[in-house]
Amino acid sequence: HTSIIVHEDEFFYDSGGISSCAPGGTLLGPPDSVVDLGNTEVTEELFLEYLSSLGESMFRRESYNIFEHNCNTFSNEVAQFLTGRKIPSYITDLPSEVLATPFGQALRPLLDTIRIQTPGGNTFSRHNGQS
Repeated sequence: HTSIIVHEDEFFYDSGGISSCAPGGTLLGPPDSVVDLGNTEVTEELFLEYLSSLGESMFRRESYNIFEHNCNTFSNEVAQFLTGRKIPSYITDLPSEVLATPFGQALRPLLDTIRIQTPGGNTFSRHNGQS
């Protein structure tokens, strides 16, 4: 699971769409590791408008796929918008590395049916702020 912390909130994407919480506030608890991608000059208002557009286009809940369009894809996209930097490739490459193994290929039909929703987040909605 990856997410982006910006403007004092944590934002992430799963099968429920784009969600937010207080940093470390999901039931997954505090992160195992944190990668500092730097600071942003993007205002909170502009960022929330950007998230709203992502939630209506690229990151709709039905677009989620555990291997090809997941929390890492979201975190990478948002990181580039905020800082011009990508998240580390050892994170974004992990799903393809798993699928490259015989075990990953054997499990793919089952894993493709999984809809991950991170417990403890609030679905992001621009019209209602964070609901």
